[in-house]
Amino acid sequence: MGTHVIKMPDIGEGIAEVELSQWHVKVGDMVVEDQVLADVMTDKAMVDIPSPVHGKVIALGGQPGEVMAVGSVLISIEVEGAGNLKESAAPAVTKEPVAPKVEAVVESKAAPAAVPRPAAVCQDPMVAREADERPLASPAVRKHALDLGIQLRLVRGSGPAGRVLHEDLEAYLAQGQSNASAPVAAAYAQRDDEEQIQVIGMRRKIAQRMQDATQRAAHFSYVEEIDVTAIEELRAHLNEKHGASRGKLTLLPFLVRALVVALRDFPQMNARYDDEAQVITRLGAVHVGVATQSDVGLMVPVVRHAEARSLWDSATEISRLANAARNGKASRDELSGSTITLTSLGALGGIVSTPVLNLPEVAIVGVNKIVERPMVVKGQVVIRKMMNLSSSFDHRVVDGMDAALFIQAIRGLIEQPATLFVE
Repeated sequence: MGTHVIKMPDIGEGIAEVELSQWHVKVGDMVVEDQVLADVMTDKAMVDIPSPVHGKVIALGGQPGEVMAVGSVLISIEVEGAGNLKESAAPAVTKEPVAPKVEAVVESKAAPAAVPRPAAVCQDPMVAREADERPLASPAVRKHALDLGIQLRLVRGSGPAGRVLHEDLEAYLAQGQSNASAPVAAAYAQRDDEEQIQVIGMRRKIAQRMQDATQRAAHFSYVEEIDVTAIEELRAHLNEKHGASRGKLTLLPFLVRALVVALRDFPQMNARYDDEAQVITRLGAVHVGVATQSDVGLMVPVVRHAEARSLWDSATEISRLANAARNGKASRDELSGSTITLTSLGALGGIVSTPVLNLPEVAIVGVNKIVERPMVVKGQVVIRKMMNLSSSFDHRVVDGMDAALFIQAIRGLIEQPATLFVE
């Protein structure tokens, strides 16, 4: 028998160390070629490390959350053959990612480190947990379960570490299960449980980026109320007329178009600020980041060259990128390079929010939920559809008056939607 040692891969871009995010195997496990062994996290990417060989795991090189140097021993696998020690070669960055988990994809001569890991829904979607056991699930999945009336503790998770995914909820419903199957008394049981969750991997990177943004940028927020009645009527009309052939439009493509038009008069918002070099770079291209919640955390896929896209082109791209992000298949290029960000919580949008800047950008536009309420229009009380834009800016670069005028320009475009298309 021989030993095959896999070293921490070289992700490229001068990265000297990466974080070991999660093991998918343990000592004693038998593994096959291309089976995912571990997830590692760089500053920008979550990368899958697959096995280049068949064999038995005999040693793990680190613990989840540990920062490991490139080239250090990641895992040792016992293989059939000569008794000499073999080591997998350091990988190189691939230019064309293949189904990455978050951003980057790595390839290695011995271990192509970016194979897709499609989630397989368990055959039996029902699992019995203790009444006080809290299963792993993203906020979006928890909200989905709440809307469906499903107790998450009854659903078997098919994601990493048993995480409950949207597909698991669908499988649970398909089996005709109901939250009525849980003892009623469990809802009133006294609880004294605690849960400690290690902040590692994608969650750690999100935390670091949010902390970095709030510490480095001088945030200030501005909220403007917008009457979206007219644009919602236009959207409904376009969907009725063209939805079957061109696809349904949400409000987001209209907001992207409004950003593009408003930025013509406020180019200082479409910029990146290098605070170390003290240089502001204003960009002609409008690359709109669309904040998207996924099972592994918040991602910001980028609609590139939004200034050159039609409503339906933007809608198609937003949908494609959102699906790729949620499924862990967005590439590094699709998750980087934005010049301004649009963030929306959809129906959960609340009344007001204070979004955190996506550095090095200097502006982020937050969309709150649409509500109907009585408004005074030309002396008459009428019911209108209203929505707030809660936006944040970097006060080191953007003046308060300019921020207000920028958002008011977007308001004017949305309230008079024909102006979105008048050149």
